[in-house]
Amino acid sequence: MGENRRVPATPRTPDVTTRTAPEPDGVCAAAVGLAEAAARELADPGAVGEHLGATGEGVRTVTHHFACTARGYRGWRWAVTVARAPRARHATVSEVVLLPGSEAVLAPAWVPWAQRIAPGDLGSGDALPFRAADPYLEPGYAPTGDEAADEVAGWELGLGRARVLSPQGRDAAATRWYLGDRGPAADEAVSAAAPCSTCGYWLALGGPLRQVFGVCANEWSPSDGRVVSVDHGCGAHSETDVERLEPQSLPVPILDETGHDTIVLPPRRSPEARSADGDDATVDAAPAEP
Repeated sequence: MGENRRVPATPRTPDVTTRTAPEPDGVCAAAVGLAEAAARELADPGAVGEHLGATGEGVRTVTHHFACTARGYRGWRWAVTVARAPRARHATVSEVVLLPGSEAVLAPAWVPWAQRIAPGDLGSGDALPFRAADPYLEPGYAPTGDEAADEVAGWELGLGRARVLSPQGRDAAATRWYLGDRGPAADEAVSAAAPCSTCGYWLALGGPLRQVFGVCANEWSPSDGRVVSVDHGCGAHSETDVERLEPQSLPVPILDETGHDTIVLPPRRSPEARSADGDDATVDAAPAEP
């Protein structure tokens, strides 16, 4: 009786298929002249440069690359794809396109107008798109029917408006105004003798911003009609004045006797002579010389 033996199983090697780029078709790869002629037919004169190589795109399909020498297209290349039918001995042109290379100068990525607009770009007749999720706004106060409560809410929270400034929106506005040209660091504020908070033309804002900001109502001020901080200032402050100079007495006049100019005056005529000539004797009110 034979002895049973267990034969170890031979490990199976998995089938690994290595895929490589297809070899360029010989007929299509040799059609450099055909591809260059197609590129020159589409491009401006002198815009097609040297042949940069060919790339196999598939079965019987090859793309030839030519340098683009047109001004403004540095790093671009002409890509001409040629192909041939099965058993055909000649290739034909499939497409000609201008493609950017690795060092091509490209236009910046397109950004929607609503995202690239900056403060100050909005002109007359322009309208900003509606932003439903604006972090600077929050829902406004809803009427309750209580006149006293609604009146207070309408003054403080903006009754009748769908949305009002959120705390984040107020902080952003306050920071922008305070660091702007109507804050304490402006040149006119540094040179001012007194702050806006002590000026009679300063109107405090309402709401939570009244402690820091107001509106200038002085028509002589460069800040007239604009929001200013309490520590801003200018030369049109209502309680300041320029330094007044005391008048000084004039020095004693000095008579220059070192020289003189001779002036010849016409002879003085008597009233009788002027009357005889028809002149009005009353014109010269000075008495006649003796």
